[in-house]
Amino acid sequence: MNLEDHVGDVIRKARTMRAVNIADAAKAAGLSAEEFAVLEHSGSGPRPLDFPALAALLKLDGPKLTALAAGWQPAPLDPGTWREFRQITTTQNGNTVHCYLVWDEVTREAALFDTGFEAEPIFTVLEENGAALKHLFITHSHHDHVEALGPLRERFPTLRIHTDMQGAPPQSRNRRNDCVHVGSLRVTNRETPGHAIDGVTYLIGNWPEDAPHVAMVGDAIFAGSMGGAKEHGEIAKARVREQILTLPPDTLICAGHGPLTTVAEEKAHNPFF
Repeated sequence: MNLEDHVGDVIRKARTMRAVNIADAAKAAGLSAEEFAVLEHSGSGPRPLDFPALAALLKLDGPKLTALAAGWQPAPLDPGTWREFRQITTTQNGNTVHCYLVWDEVTREAALFDTGFEAEPIFTVLEENGAALKHLFITHSHHDHVEALGPLRERFPTLRIHTDMQGAPPQSRNRRNDCVHVGSLRVTNRETPGHAIDGVTYLIGNWPEDAPHVAMVGDAIFAGSMGGAKEHGEIAKARVREQILTLPPDTLICAGHGPLTTVAEEKAHNPFF
């Protein structure tokens, strides 16, 4: 699976977070403003550029940015390590988004993390595995992560929703230090605003056979990048460092876009950190 962001996307996000204009960024990179605009749009420049100087200006890690430009990808992961786990992908108007379904292997009680654009693929996975959907955990309220909420609530009227969305009823609001049981699985939550004001990461533990923890991060962090946070970039990065990158190195990171990754991969290779 391709990365959500190419090196030009990473540079653009970092530049807007730092409020650096194109002319200054282009000068640091050793490009014209026109060439720099092409780099941000396509991920490739017309000639070699000064990644260390550009990274220093944008507060990115220079060697990691250079490796990303050279084609870095996270090491492939086997989702079968977590047997009762599925990534469900939907696309609308060129935007591809993931949601995730987990369930207890004995009770078949299931939890969904975000909804994606369509409910039908979720219904199919539930039926194929004899799982009963009891919980919906929302990482943030951007439309691509909650678009299928209506059909899900219609099919499962007693579905318990967990969210930090403003205006949500009190019984649906996450409480810090809560531990929600999905059969034998345990789900806790961590605040990760920045990309979205209501951003939250859910951590799933107590997997069979001691499989590593799973972090459902929404758009807080991607493999090699992070969600855009033009006005709250420093908050977004700080929350990722504090709430996600402090997790055990083998923790599986499940983002809303792009490939699966781990805490170890992102600490070693993500230019933002």
